[in-house]
Amino acid sequence: MRTVLLASLRTHTRRYVAAVLAVTIGVGFVVATNAIASAARDGMVAGVALPYDDADAVVTDLSGAEAVTLVDRAARAGDSAAVLGWTMQPVRGSRVSDRVDVGAIADDPVLRWQVVEEGRFPRGPGEAVADVNAAKSEGVGVGDPLTVGAGSRAVEVTVVGLVDSPSASVGATLYLPWSEVTAWSQTLYVDSVAYRGAGPEELSGVPGTVRDVDEFVEDRSTELSQGVNVLAYVLLLFAAIALTVAVLVIANTFSILFAQRTRDFALLRCVGATRRQVLRSVRVEALLLGAVSSVVGVVAGAGLGLGLVALVRELSPRAPLGAVSFSPAWLAAALVTGLVVTLLAAWLPTRKVVRVSPLAALRPDQDVDVHTAAGRLRIGLGLALVVGGVGLLAASVAVTSVAPMLAGGIASFSGLLLLGPVLVPALIRLGGGALGRVGGTTARLATGNAVRNPRRTAATTASLLVGVTLTTAVLTGLATARGSIDGEMATQHPVDLTLTATGDPLPTTLVGDVRATPDVAAAVAVEGVRAEVSHGVGDLRVLTVPDDAGTVTHAALPRPRPGEIWLPYDVAPDARRVAVTVGGRDVTLRVRLGEGWDLAGLVAPATLARLGDPAPQAVWVRAGGGADAEDVAGDLEALAVNVDAELGNGLAQRAYVTLQLDVLTGAVVGLLGIAVVIALVGIGNTLGLSVLERGREHSLLRALGLTRRQLRATLATEAVLLSVVATVLGTAVGVAYAWVGNEAMVRPLVDDSPMVLPVRQLALVVVVAGLAGLASCLLPARRAARVAPAAGLATD
Repeated sequence: MRTVLLASLRTHTRRYVAAVLAVTIGVGFVVATNAIASAARDGMVAGVALPYDDADAVVTDLSGAEAVTLVDRAARAGDSAAVLGWTMQPVRGSRVSDRVDVGAIADDPVLRWQVVEEGRFPRGPGEAVADVNAAKSEGVGVGDPLTVGAGSRAVEVTVVGLVDSPSASVGATLYLPWSEVTAWSQTLYVDSVAYRGAGPEELSGVPGTVRDVDEFVEDRSTELSQGVNVLAYVLLLFAAIALTVAVLVIANTFSILFAQRTRDFALLRCVGATRRQVLRSVRVEALLLGAVSSVVGVVAGAGLGLGLVALVRELSPRAPLGAVSFSPAWLAAALVTGLVVTLLAAWLPTRKVVRVSPLAALRPDQDVDVHTAAGRLRIGLGLALVVGGVGLLAASVAVTSVAPMLAGGIASFSGLLLLGPVLVPALIRLGGGALGRVGGTTARLATGNAVRNPRRTAATTASLLVGVTLTTAVLTGLATARGSIDGEMATQHPVDLTLTATGDPLPTTLVGDVRATPDVAAAVAVEGVRAEVSHGVGDLRVLTVPDDAGTVTHAALPRPRPGEIWLPYDVAPDARRVAVTVGGRDVTLRVRLGEGWDLAGLVAPATLARLGDPAPQAVWVRAGGGADAEDVAGDLEALAVNVDAELGNGLAQRAYVTLQLDVLTGAVVGLLGIAVVIALVGIGNTLGLSVLERGREHSLLRALGLTRRQLRATLATEAVLLSVVATVLGTAVGVAYAWVGNEAMVRPLVDDSPMVLPVRQLALVVVVAGLAGLASCLLPARRAARVAPAAGLATD
């Protein structure tokens, strides 16, 4: 049997190409996931212990005010403490973004964990250092003057050095001395405080949680690794999808191959081979195929993973990626997975092999008929799963729960696959019947060929059905989520760009200059006054929403009632009422937090009139459609500098979120595209094998008058029918799943979350699948058309 096995592998090598490719892609996906996850884990964990190397204790769970108190306590006790955290502050100067994360440099040089790459550390107030990687993208260099913060809390600093921040988990873009960061203690996020001079026992009475240094570092490393592991698990989910599709493709490939080789097996039995020997032969064949495919997949996946990590480092220097390391456990798991997938996919076809009698004819096995016991069982089980799955999906919408949604989706889709031999041929007949009215004989022949073996047809389309359903569900879900996020961003950043006075009121001519700027659709002046606000707020701009604000805003702005002042959290007072003083005139107003405008307060027009004579304090701008955020901001920055105004760029914030959604959509669709590619390869392989199987039939049709062109058109129509039917069915099911997901997951969080259908993207999926199906038949159709009728009829 060894000679027979080797001969079989040599003879049928080309027919196994699709199966090898399917397993190779799936295994390579797993290995590439290991490479990306290991680089991310190394980058995240590297440097975790560095900020705490010389500390005696770590204090966590602190507010900004509590961190200030702790640092003061350390100074009085002769100890030292370094606060690791950041606050988002507006920054002007150079090309720095309008808001960046600002951290603190430790006063004690021993606790400074940053590494100077250029220049030096700050020696006192008025100096700062910038992260060297952030400096590249923000255009910051040594010697650049910057204004950090706004209003009375703004500070002027000069960049005196560029530093590397090895600990990415607590890094920042800009570092200032602690004495200046305390001005923003109300908005300071404190990750932890490295304390030097006293151990955990001596700090038992301080606010927050006191931790041992080694214990804290170990827990933080584990926490960061778990975050990376979640990413790895998500990628493995897509790998599992690709491998599931590979199982369908391989099983279909083996089914057709073994059906074609039925007479070969029968002849082997006639010359003395036992059933066990034949079974062992074909399973060893599958094992060798899986082994070769898995090894190739491991090598290809390793190369792909290294390439992707290098590409990310090149495109995003700040990405926290470390060294790539391949885990022996992952590599072994990838190899075993490839072998198991191949053997599993070949299991059912090889079971049929042992039933072949020595007198069996060279014909494919008859399909499971609905009227047989096996057929009735399959149909009954499929209907039960569909009905039960739909019930669970309905329940998930009613109770807004994810668990029944996932269970219902898996159950209903599994039932759909079981009903495939009945459902898919019926849809092909429906589509082929409509096509037959315009396509004539060619379309009718293609429809007949496609439904002749319903089980094989269902298995062929099942792989594409999986990929298209998931892709459609993801595209629709992301489009719906994008609509919800766009609404949320319009609420958070209702104005594209703002120019706000930092000193004297703005000139009245500025609005006209802004309107004349390219890519500016509209601009309005916002009037207000400069006021002194009690209870620690200090100097503050107080504005009112203009009557024509609707021409520049993306969402309706709420308006304060008379007697109220709306303040942002960044300037929150320590009282519920504040005195607002303008030119010796005092007005007491009720405070409403979280509703202010940027770093300014909002009042009603009547309240503003009570405070004094208003003057232009800001200009709100709406950019034209398709405007580039950076280009418009650059043009307006030139105007802002001349009038000592501060530029706010909400358009850039929305553009950034849109970019993230685009990247997420592209990444998810690209990952699912691997499964779709495997499915399309499977359709091409199935069609190619069926062409070989039906060689005599094609030759007979040629002998009866069918031309080569008609034969090629018949095979092309058959491939397109298979692809389009699977794609349309998958699109319908995917949209239904996306609707359920929106109702169960998004609507409970966002009240107004309407379903959004990405019509053009879904239409593109259908067209691409149809064209791919057409492309998959080119070589088989060409090969079939080149065979002369007499030669084809003479083949065995």
